[in-house]
Amino acid sequence: MRLPTWLTQHLAALRVLLVFTVLLGLAYPLAMVGVARLPGLNGRAEGSLVEGADGRVVGSRLIGQLFTDADGNPIPAYFQSRPSAAGDGYDPTSTAASNLGPESVLDTLATNPDDATRSLLTQVCSRSKAVGDLEGVDGRRPFCTPDGVGAVLAVFHRDGLTGPVTRAVSVNQACPATPFITDYQGVTVECAQPGQDYSGGVVTPIRGDAPAEPVVPADAVTASGSGLDPHISPTYARLQVPRVARERGVDPAAVQRLVKEHTTGRALGFMGEPAVNVLELNIALDRQFPVRG
Repeated sequence: MRLPTWLTQHLAALRVLLVFTVLLGLAYPLAMVGVARLPGLNGRAEGSLVEGADGRVVGSRLIGQLFTDADGNPIPAYFQSRPSAAGDGYDPTSTAASNLGPESVLDTLATNPDDATRSLLTQVCSRSKAVGDLEGVDGRRPFCTPDGVGAVLAVFHRDGLTGPVTRAVSVNQACPATPFITDYQGVTVECAQPGQDYSGGVVTPIRGDAPAEPVVPADAVTASGSGLDPHISPTYARLQVPRVARERGVDPAAVQRLVKEHTTGRALGFMGEPAVNVLELNIALDRQFPVRG
């Protein structure tokens, strides 16, 4: 007995469905699980987890984390990671960047702190000052005020964009703050009043007298694109060595050797930059130089 054409077609489709279900739904996943269990690959397949000095899993070498106390202050005995824009910091469920670019130099001032926003320039300035204070080095950067905000004026001219200066406002310093410079082209600089519109002025960043090459490196004041970067530059790591060594009561040279041991070179010898995995470095510190009680 010959089956109807429509039934034959449906049976062929069912056979194809069953074959591909077995191949792609069972065989292929099981094969990948088997490959992931091979020596050298099993750790990566399980998330590249890292155990701390006490043998407990403390994180992944692929995802950075903060080394701060309950109040968000850096723990001095540990190397600090770079800033993170992912959630409250290194949140894998909120991986993101700030999406702020080099033209983000004006803060939004408000009497209610929840309504205020900081420009990328002010974020960089405040972070650089904080790192400088923590490490005991010069945290100044070009276009930053001594109190850690963007050194930007709104300059008003008599004829709009040209002519003599009639007014100058330090737009990122809310009153009653003292402006970072007293006068600009013969006009007294004012502090900014929250809620006031200064869009009629010419945005004028002021470089200041900060060194051309800041002591605090760029990765100490900027977040990565993912917000999860587990690495810092060797330059930033070296900057932290004296503090970490002092807090742990060890020779800075010994801490510097650990930094060198945990520094990876460029991929394939030419891609990227050398980097230091902060989590692995801090675990090595706890194993070799435990924090004094």
